[in-house]
Amino acid sequence: MTTSNTADKLLTPEEAVACLRSGMTLGIGGWGSRRKPMALVRALLRSDISDLTVVSYGGPDVGMLAAAGKIRKLVAAFATLDSIPLEPNFRAARQRGAFELMEVDEAMFMWGLHAAANRLPFLPVRAGIGSDVMRVNPGLRTVTSPYEDAEMFVAMPALRMDAALVHVNRADRRGNGQYLGPDPYFDDLFCEAADTAYVSCERVVESFEGSVPQSLLIKRHAVTGVVETPNGAHFTSCVPDYDRDEAFQKMYATTPWSEFAERFLPPGGDEKQYQSAVQVWHEEQK
Repeated sequence: MTTSNTADKLLTPEEAVACLRSGMTLGIGGWGSRRKPMALVRALLRSDISDLTVVSYGGPDVGMLAAAGKIRKLVAAFATLDSIPLEPNFRAARQRGAFELMEVDEAMFMWGLHAAANRLPFLPVRAGIGSDVMRVNPGLRTVTSPYEDAEMFVAMPALRMDAALVHVNRADRRGNGQYLGPDPYFDDLFCEAADTAYVSCERVVESFEGSVPQSLLIKRHAVTGVVETPNGAHFTSCVPDYDRDEAFQKMYATTPWSEFAERFLPPGGDEKQYQSAVQVWHEEQK
């Protein structure tokens, strides 16, 4: 992992994805259809990388990677587009048995990130006890408190990752990241739980002087590369910079994947081409 506190860590989306490899465990930050690192996901879709274990509070990142056949295993609490309850490409891939699924409770997922960030093998958690989570995940184990209460907990395994991709509102060249919206979405935990982390942002800034300290979510020691990608979370939201592109999301959800990919993610394309294609599509709707 790059740990220098003074290094300029700026990369392009393609350079960041070139640091990844097939077969790795990849964490993707954000939540549902909110502040997803979609420019990095799009670069990943254009690459030859496949056979991934993806760890995500799933949204269109999961749907697109599943539709493209790049997921071997998914670890998730859900896969949603928020205003569209179930991500359609995820659903289709799951129904045809395209990948293995470890589905856990949202709190279990969070504690799995905490365990990995703290380099622990697992953490005890009450969530999951008495539910079908244990039935659908027969590999999960329980632990008993060594104290007088002798309470039983789920031993949530650490969600260790080879790499993490997250998107924030602002970042500096050294890897510090700032969110300006209402929720951090555990992006800091994704970075700390992974061996390498790539942070895309709406804008690179030279200084965070005058910023609210609590908004400085991601610390440079946990970041390998920074990618400046304006509108890089599209079509998910990145509040307050922009809301979710609901019209485009609806089109994505109702368009066959091959047709969507041909127009918006053609071979040899890049993020500039994608943003241009989105603009043309919106003009067509007027």
